[in-house]
Amino acid sequence: MKALKISNIGTALAIAATGGLAGAAIAESNDEKIARAMSAAPADISANATIMDVDGTILKEGSNDWVCLPGVGLIPGDTHPMCNDPVWMKWMASVAAGTDFSTDVVGFSYMLQGDALVNNDNPMATDPNDGGVWVQDGPHLMMLFPNMEMLADLPRDPFAGGPYVMWGETPLAHVMAPIEAKEDTN
Repeated sequence: MKALKISNIGTALAIAATGGLAGAAIAESNDEKIARAMSAAPADISANATIMDVDGTILKEGSNDWVCLPGVGLIPGDTHPMCNDPVWMKWMASVAAGTDFSTDVVGFSYMLQGDALVNNDNPMATDPNDGGVWVQDGPHLMMLFPNMEMLADLPRDPFAGGPYVMWGETPLAHVMAPIEAKEDTN
């Protein structure tokens, strides 16, 4: 697979996301962060996962290949937990560093507590009133694929029902697989 060029989009994403999508987190204990992080995935994954704070501090060593975080580290102050396999951790690191990302295998991430309000087409958008398609998913699974051709027949509309492509025309493209219905508030 050809590497996807991310350039500085990861840095810009982190900066743009501070425009009202997440507020400053209230001080909380490591036990609270660990419990929230573990709630992102089924217990058979999260019970043995490494729990890592959004700043990279290891809160609990794990024995499987999964890493659970108490928030999305790319969005300062975010408290929507996620559990990532090694492919998604590589994607997160690439986005944060603004470097190329590629994979030869499918990657998985769980967000069973839901996600922040985001623009489905433009990861850089910060204003929900900009006319774009904004979506806030409840519980969902996210998937990365080795090539974009594999996503060609999936809808880009998050309200079509079932899995859909988020950020499909960017190097950050991934498949969202909602676990429950959502309402179109656009």
